[in-house]
Amino acid sequence: MKINRVWAMPNSETFTIKPIKELISRYIDKEKVNVDPFVRNSIFKDYCSWTNDLNQEIKASHNLEALDFLKLIPDNSVDLVLFDPPYSFRQIMECYNGIGRTVFQKDTQGSFYSEKKNEVARILKPYGICICFGWNTMGIGKTRGFEMLEILLVPHGGSKNDTIVTVEKKLN
Repeated sequence: MKINRVWAMPNSETFTIKPIKELISRYIDKEKVNVDPFVRNSIFKDYCSWTNDLNQEIKASHNLEALDFLKLIPDNSVDLVLFDPPYSFRQIMECYNGIGRTVFQKDTQGSFYSEKKNEVARILKPYGICICFGWNTMGIGKTRGFEMLEILLVPHGGSKNDTIVTVEKKLN
């Protein structure tokens, strides 16, 4: 497994952060089936066959809850998933409140992430890649049949949390 640490300025548009953009660029292939369930204003939007954002003002192939969106995708049909959800329950509340959506108790429980990760594991083809973003290295996980290939730590200085990127391959 490769582990790398590269300092960069923070940006709410995660994929524009230089070392993160470079990492994604090494894995994403416009000719393959790529999915982004939290697309926002992604610079890789045009690389994705399926895009989603809960915010109705974001241009995406779907504007659904991420879990509902992922459930639409057939089993073992995707080559790569960019999994960049809100990183904390506070961020979930900010995102939902920002579009006028009520935050329910289920939105601030661990199942918010685990249910979506289960769907990512279901839709990825064997040997498909998931690139996860957050404040930990959990990724999709070994228990869901994934092997960690790479971890990128992106410190932002001061008291800011690092952005942590994991790259995993679904095993056959």
